[in-house]
Amino acid sequence: MEKLFYSIGEVAGILGESVSLVRFWSNSFPRLIKPQRNAKGNRQFSAADVETFKQIHHLVKDKGLTLEGAAQHLAADRRGVDRNVKAIESLKEIRAQLVEIKKNIS
Repeated sequence: MEKLFYSIGEVAGILGESVSLVRFWSNSFPRLIKPQRNAKGNRQFSAADVETFKQIHHLVKDKGLTLEGAAQHLAADRRGVDRNVKAIESLKEIRAQLVEIKKNIS
């Protein structure tokens, strides 16, 4: 079952990045990422926000775009970016399974 909200630390863990980078991206993309705040004032991100973070991570870290370029790319073809991110995640999962199978065979 998927969680309703993720803390900033959980999002950082999912992305493999630092909390400060997640906070920076959250502040840099206010139209795309809209965190809610809990009673303590901590950011709480929805599953849709996490998907947006994955898209931004792909564009900035993997493709080497600037934040402005990533924003333009998301505005122009968000579905295409989402398909690419999901395909890469699937391939990584398959690779991990194959490595596990190889490890068990040896």
